[in-house]
Amino acid sequence: MSLPTPNFNPPFNIIRLSHVEYVVKDLSASRHFYVDTLGFQVTYEDTSALYLRAMEERGHHCIALRKGDSPAANVLGFKVFSDSDIDKAQAYFERLGLPTGFVERPHQGRTLRTTDGQGIPLEFYHEMERLPSIHQKYALYRGVRPLRIDHANVFSTDVDEAVAFYNDLGFRVTEYTTDEESGRSWASWMHRKGSVHDIAFTNGRGPRLHHSAFWVPNPMAIIDLCDIMATTGYVDHIERGPGRHGIANAFFLYVLDPDGHRIEIYCSDYQTIDPDHEPIKWDLKDPQRQTLWGAPAPRSWFEHGTLFNGVNVKEPVLKAQPIVAP
Repeated sequence: MSLPTPNFNPPFNIIRLSHVEYVVKDLSASRHFYVDTLGFQVTYEDTSALYLRAMEERGHHCIALRKGDSPAANVLGFKVFSDSDIDKAQAYFERLGLPTGFVERPHQGRTLRTTDGQGIPLEFYHEMERLPSIHQKYALYRGVRPLRIDHANVFSTDVDEAVAFYNDLGFRVTEYTTDEESGRSWASWMHRKGSVHDIAFTNGRGPRLHHSAFWVPNPMAIIDLCDIMATTGYVDHIERGPGRHGIANAFFLYVLDPDGHRIEIYCSDYQTIDPDHEPIKWDLKDPQRQTLWGAPAPRSWFEHGTLFNGVNVKEPVLKAQPIVAP
């Protein structure tokens, strides 16, 4: 399937991925992982929730953790350019026949809740509580020194369909993987903010959240985190890496939080601002697609994911299999 023509005049103006909300069983265990080990900053906490931000962010949070009985992902949140874009978004999703409604969200202004065509829960807002800058308060830096949220990756039952949906919203493909036998897309990376991606789609049982990713200063921060996790009881939570992706050129590490939510620690991708930026195509069987150094991903990376709360999971249309580590 050929890529759709980019839509430079979308129905409303999405700026970037803003935040992700997880359900966790033990807030104390999650705090130890996200705050004491990874280095996120607490912006609010009580007995039922924990809000976190990274060092460069002025918005109140990029991660919200809510206490619950079963681990899940509640929502992916996107910031829009203006308050009027929220109304435009509501009208657009209603025209598509998708559910819409306004919800009260702590630390956020007017917030629209809806879903995409796959059923992924989304929310759109313009205003979030602003906090003082802390990016030069180096005494606060610890763990992997997270700077900002970068993207989310989602298991999709039909990547081509997902790409078409988000292309209509103004997202542009930067890189993609094709199964040459069927001609269908196996994975795709799409952006709004001028980096490699704000959201990506991986073929698999879905929709499920594959991971959320956070930008760090440099590869050495990732190596430092490996040393920290190996000596603080988290060595078994290191799933994949460190390494360098062929796709995106990113230096990466994948870790699992205490509830099994996958977090990518990420840096060193590239700029994609130019409107005539050409997408890069990869073959599913290219060993350097997953890791530039040729190391394949473990089977868990293709099978394990976080359920979205209340969303039914289906089998993928495409049955193609990538290279998997033995």
